[in-house]
Amino acid sequence: MAKKEKKVVSPVKKVSEAEKIRQLENATIEEKIVELKQELFNLRLQAAVGKLENTAQIGKVKKQIARMKTILTERANAAE
Repeated sequence: MAKKEKKVVSPVKKVSEAEKIRQLENATIEEKIVELKQELFNLRLQAAVGKLENTAQIGKVKKQIARMKTILTERANAAE
């Protein structure tokens, strides 16, 4: 009887949204915040008109903006 060889599987490191944002520069983050605010405006407009199918998208965009602002605040506090 031959021994079974065990496969060694290395764990995949899941990178969180916050870690992805932390890798960006401040100027890039600020540009993305502007884009997300525009997207949020469009989503709210669609919701008011009744054309928005996925209403959860509004919350997701708000959360992304909050994440980015939090990271910018962390960096500002760390620089002090």
